[in-house]
Amino acid sequence: MDRVAALVGVTSAGLGIAAGHLVAALTSPAASPLVALGGAVIDLTPTAAREFAIRTFGSADKVMLTVVIALVAAALTGAAGVLGRRSLGPALALVGALGAVLILAAVTRPGAQPSFAIPGLVTALVGGVALVVQLRWAYGPRRSTPAVRVAATGPERSTPRPLTIDRRTLFLESAGVVAAAGALGWAGSRLAAGRGAGGPLPAATLPPVASPPPAVPAGLETTVPGVTPLVTAVGDFYRVDTALSIPRPDPATWRLTIGGRVAHPYTLTLADLLAMPLVERDITLTCVSNPVGGPYCGSTRWTGVLVADLLRRADPEPGADMVLSRSVDGFTASTPLAVLLDGRDAMIALGMDGRPLTATHGAPARLLTPGLYGYVGATKWLSDLRVTTFAADTAYWTARGWAPQAPVKTAARIDTPTGTVPAGPVPIAGVAWATHRGIGRIEVQVDDGPWQPAMLGPDVGLDYWRQWHLTWQAAPGRHTLRARAYDAAGQVQTADVADVLPDGATGYPVVEVTVRG
Repeated sequence: MDRVAALVGVTSAGLGIAAGHLVAALTSPAASPLVALGGAVIDLTPTAAREFAIRTFGSADKVMLTVVIALVAAALTGAAGVLGRRSLGPALALVGALGAVLILAAVTRPGAQPSFAIPGLVTALVGGVALVVQLRWAYGPRRSTPAVRVAATGPERSTPRPLTIDRRTLFLESAGVVAAAGALGWAGSRLAAGRGAGGPLPAATLPPVASPPPAVPAGLETTVPGVTPLVTAVGDFYRVDTALSIPRPDPATWRLTIGGRVAHPYTLTLADLLAMPLVERDITLTCVSNPVGGPYCGSTRWTGVLVADLLRRADPEPGADMVLSRSVDGFTASTPLAVLLDGRDAMIALGMDGRPLTATHGAPARLLTPGLYGYVGATKWLSDLRVTTFAADTAYWTARGWAPQAPVKTAARIDTPTGTVPAGPVPIAGVAWATHRGIGRIEVQVDDGPWQPAMLGPDVGLDYWRQWHLTWQAAPGRHTLRARAYDAAGQVQTADVADVLPDGATGYPVVEVTVRG
């Protein structure tokens, strides 16, 4: 019987959450119960636990977080159903406590307004009412029954009510509640998507660039099987961020503010940015959470407006040394002002691979800073650039133990071979990057043998990775492959092994392969 009561609790909560989601879509999508709670959990998660999740689940880390939150919610609301079978008071108290958690999570989100409390309140009210109605439907109204003594001298407790409907009727009723919750959730999701005005702009609204760079040459992937393509497809580009639900700012109402310690603060619309001289640059972007040999690195052609032009128009005050960029969801990143003004192609990116940014990758605009890891120079869903100082302001990840300044380290990755390969000529190949310094050469070591120079692929520029390969005469047995990269100045990547915290992983990539005879 307790399983029936638990089912009543879970379905009631589902209906409440769906109702809260619908209300949030009409008022403030960021306050949707699971979104607000998930964001709060992400913010409170210790750095070590977050990095474990990224290593273990990759880009599915947010899906796993949602699953965990749903399972915990199911356990707690199931317990409310079981309590309610015996006494409604404690059950409704538990529902109220869960609602208070949702409200607190929402109103403490960055940029929260008083209206952010409404979806959590609706969730608790609808869930509580549904719980009472379903319990009375399944077990009948509570009647005055004699108390039952557990032992001759033990405490008295109320007797759990017996089920008063057959299981088929209960199943149909529960299915109806689930269907209603699904309908409300679907309607909320549709409304929330509609408030984002459809996401990225049509391709026709991205103006042509006056002086585009030469086309990216054909990469080694045409001749070396298994090597990473020279240009990363938009759909394959990695995603690592703090957003449980992807923000979808309306391009028509979106604004970018440039302010802080400047003489002339101002605000731009998307139309203003698109009317400015646009540039196209080939840039590799890397996440600081990328382990040695890891996948969180991608390269493509970006279209946008140079940040230096925007900052010089604002005229930063003497003494300012940092730009705090802010996302529409409250995320912040600290970028050295000097880096943004030193002549590199730091930009407000509006497109990638010749098309407008997708919502996943930061539409309608994002910051992009060649040579810096993403957490200090690549804020997505950008809303604000504030000129300030490192002494006065601390960014999101800096407050959680990461370095405030983080230039990309020189690194190589082995893409192929892996697993088991046949004896004979086998290509060892991969990519390497030293963003804004360029790659000078790559060396490969088999077992404990000498370091051998690899052949480099096309040189797209200092801000872009290089493909490389070496033909290896593989002999039967178990072998260890290593690689190391040198930047264009001849500085080799360090062999010292370090984790990603606080400013990026180091060490040589190592791959174990078996060669069959």
